[in-house]
Amino acid sequence: MNHFEFFGLPVALQVDEAALRRAYLLNSKKFHPDFHTLSDEVRQNEALELSTRNNEAFHILSDSDKRLRYVLELYGLLGENMENAPLPPDFLMEMMDINEALADLQFEYETDRFNETVKKVQSLENELKKNVQALLDHWNAASGNVEALLPLRDYFFKRRYLLRIKENLSTFAAA
Repeated sequence: MNHFEFFGLPVALQVDEAALRRAYLLNSKKFHPDFHTLSDEVRQNEALELSTRNNEAFHILSDSDKRLRYVLELYGLLGENMENAPLPPDFLMEMMDINEALADLQFEYETDRFNETVKKVQSLENELKKNVQALLDHWNAASGNVEALLPLRDYFFKRRYLLRIKENLSTFAAA
C-alpha cells in the first residue's frame, strides 16, 4: 500500500490538502500508541508501526517536492543510485559556467559577480519550473500517462543540482 492509498487519496502531484489533513488526523486518533496501552503487545506494535507510517506519509505528501520524489519513486523513475542521474549536455554546460563563477568567487569575492550568479541560478530554476508547471499542476495516475513523468524526472534532477549550487552560494552570504 502506497502513501496515497494509506490516506485514501488518488496518486497525483497535487493533493487535496484538506482531505490529506483530515485523513492524517483521523489516522492519528486511530493509531496513536497512547490509545492502545491496554491492548496486547502485538496490537501495540501494530499501532506504533501504523502511527509511524501515518506521520511519514503525511510528511511526504504534504510537501510538494517530497511528493514529486515519492511519485517518481513509485513509478521506478529514479533508479537505484540517484547520484548518477543523466543530465543533458546543454544543462551541464550552463552549470560549468556557474561552477566557474563559484570558483572565481572563492578565489576573489566580488559582490556584483556574486549577485549576477545568484540571479542566473534563480532564472534557471524559474525557467525549469515554468517548463513543467502544467505537469506539476495536472498530472495524476488516473491519466495513465506515466511517460509524462519523464520531463518531471529531468526537472527533479536538474533542480537538485541547482539546489546544491544554491547551498554553495549561501556560504558566501554567510561569510
